[in-house]
Amino acid sequence: MQVASRVSKGQAERGILLCGTGLGMSMVANRFAHVRAALCNDLFSAAMSRRHNDANILVMGGRVIGDVLALEIVRTWLETPFEGGRHQRRLDQFDALAADGE
Repeated sequence: MQVASRVSKGQAERGILLCGTGLGMSMVANRFAHVRAALCNDLFSAAMSRRHNDANILVMGGRVIGDVLALEIVRTWLETPFEGGRHQRRLDQFDALAADGE
């Protein structure tokens, strides 16, 4: 899983993964340190994964969504900024949990 590895190591800021349902890819990607992979099959989830969770990997299922929707999800995800503020506290908690598990 080169995308998750590169994001985890800081070699890439963000990445995109595709598979049949997106479920397996998202589970594996989230095992890497500093990765926040979001499985998004709609525009709202794509935007919220960025706004509130600063998702750094977008995962989509090719058997779940069509080409046109997939392109819109990618565009939305790439263009939506992280809001920070109160949401940053949650990310700090994620990082603390990951540090405890290492």
